[in-house]
Amino acid sequence: MLRLRDINKSYAGGRQVLAGVDYTLEAGEYVAVMGESGVGKSTLLNLIAGLDKPDSGEIRIDDVEMTRLDDDAATKLRREKFGFVFQAFHVLPHLTVMQNVALPLMLNRSGLERASQMLQAVGLHDRGDDYPRQLSGGEMQRVAIARALVHRPKLLLADEPTGNLDPDTAHEVLLLLRKEIKDNGAAGIIVTHSPAAAATADRVLVLTRDGLQPA
Repeated sequence: MLRLRDINKSYAGGRQVLAGVDYTLEAGEYVAVMGESGVGKSTLLNLIAGLDKPDSGEIRIDDVEMTRLDDDAATKLRREKFGFVFQAFHVLPHLTVMQNVALPLMLNRSGLERASQMLQAVGLHDRGDDYPRQLSGGEMQRVAIARALVHRPKLLLADEPTGNLDPDTAHEVLLLLRKEIKDNGAAGIIVTHSPAAAATADRVLVLTRDGLQPA
């Protein structure tokens, strides 16, 4: 499903963030990535998603090499196959909760019944007509999670998806993420500082200056 080969990335001033990262993620697998702050966990997700490009190396999604796609092709692939949960939510303020969750379906010209199902799954079935300004941070996080899952993505990328949630809600959301990945034969990567969140994954990897290593 996902193949990372010798991924290297440096930023301005020559500071190397990722060096020689290699990993293969198969369909149906769900992994957690942990590591110290600043080691490059979020950068790695952005590279996999094609939102940034590595200095060298290869990123393949199925048989497609992300590093060779132009912006339009990368956008189309993300729209069809990826689900994202960002730390900053990226919930659109001018759309209702239901419209935010349904956005991937509308972009992919799918039906909207699934959006209602996902709002139910994250405990927001009665907030569909509200706007983001009426939600708490934790509720916006749940909207972002529902939106990431609504179109049954083949690859889910989640950056600290439970950081704004209370422990009970976080546990329910993590189980939902795992269930959706397994039920849809997808693959998932969760970046987290939380051992409890990492424990819901099939395996835990630690990102260091030497690459991805088993925990």
